[in-house]
Amino acid sequence: MHPALQGLLTILIGVGGCVGYFYFSNQLLDKVLFPAKGPNIGRNINRANMIRPWLFLAPAIAALGLYLAYPVVATFWLSVTDRDQGGAFVGLTNYSQMLAEPKFIEALRNNMLWLIIVPAASTAFGLLAAQLTDRIKWGAIAKSLIFMPMAISFVGAGVIWKLVYETRPVDVEQIGVLNAVYLALGGTEPQTWLTIPLWNSIFLMIVLIWIQTGFAMVILSAALRGIPEETIEAAIVDGANPFQIFFKIKVPQIVGTIIVVWTTITIVVLKVFDIVFAMTNGQWETQVLANYMYDKMFRAGDWGVGSAAAMIIMLLVTPILVWNVYNARKEMR
Repeated sequence: MHPALQGLLTILIGVGGCVGYFYFSNQLLDKVLFPAKGPNIGRNINRANMIRPWLFLAPAIAALGLYLAYPVVATFWLSVTDRDQGGAFVGLTNYSQMLAEPKFIEALRNNMLWLIIVPAASTAFGLLAAQLTDRIKWGAIAKSLIFMPMAISFVGAGVIWKLVYETRPVDVEQIGVLNAVYLALGGTEPQTWLTIPLWNSIFLMIVLIWIQTGFAMVILSAALRGIPEETIEAAIVDGANPFQIFFKIKVPQIVGTIIVVWTTITIVVLKVFDIVFAMTNGQWETQVLANYMYDKMFRAGDWGVGSAAAMIIMLLVTPILVWNVYNARKEMR
């Protein structure tokens, strides 16, 4: 069957299944289990109304259980068993083995470096872009250009930036923008930027910053527009300059939004995989936790250590995610 027809059939079955489920489950509830007739009509209606919300929640709960809860439990079980020994329970052996590997320490160190630089830079650039684009006539066009990288997949962005960092022999015309600029400024020979330890990690981070700045800009721009004009006008009357208005009036009023943006990007950073995989494949000391997990599970076939790495990533992400949701709800209230 043609892929387009398969997609259309999937949509029809999915939508039709949902409609059929809700229709027949309501009919079962109202006509069979608790009919709105007879001497117990009032009690039946109340019971039906108590059960009805769960009919709507049941598919979502089932999907969450199947695609979220079950994989977490299964991954944890794999992390404490040995597949080569027929799934025998080995406790924390996989975790201790993982912690003893230099590649894991390298991945953890790199992830911490990403956590320090990427969320801070993305949020700062996004806030700066939000402020500046709101002050120019063609701000909408500028915002569209800055937000455009968000429409590109991480792999696509990695391929684009790999061309930016491309290195050719010194006697060949450079197609990599960075090397072309470097040679134009007096450099003696092209640099293999993605093979220089530490600096190559920073070059990879630039790709994610480039993508996430647009996300930060859109959210923070909306927050800046929500600041009451009266407070800004009062500051102007009191003689405050633009820098004072920005840092002492605007920023304090959107601190909650800045934190939400920061933590959201932090979660993305903890799960980063595509960019590193597409650009360096974890070579030259650029390994991160998600790449380490992938290598262990699908290349080395070590499901125990790979699952242990997945659990470490989940443990790092979960507190930030919970705190982020809590603050978002607090902001809404």
